[in-house]
Amino acid sequence: MSRINPIPRPIKARSSVYDLKKRLDWGEPALTIVDVRAREDYNSMRISGAIPMPMADLVSLAVASLEVERDIYVYGNTDEQSAEAADLLREAGYKNIAVLVGGVPAWQVASGATEGAYATAA
Repeated sequence: MSRINPIPRPIKARSSVYDLKKRLDWGEPALTIVDVRAREDYNSMRISGAIPMPMADLVSLAVASLEVERDIYVYGNTDEQSAEAADLLREAGYKNIAVLVGGVPAWQVASGATEGAYATAA
């Protein structure tokens, strides 16, 4: 008998990496993972599938490429940076923003897939 993954819960303002992993394991593609760190950090290691939107250009890049109703998980170097980015996106009209608590280090602990020069496969 095959195991069926339950439908993930709706996006929360602060989400754990396990919340995101459940959605990805379930196969729900209707989300975007945004990395707001500097390009060097992004190139070194990032969550697989994350798109770069450095803080300085976050809102302009988001407005140019993301729907306001889309579920967006955002992470930076710290939870504070992630929260600041989430606030900027909310102020720009985005409805479904989640701070991904712990960022890349927490993602690695959860055995999430990473990409970049120093990435390891999960």
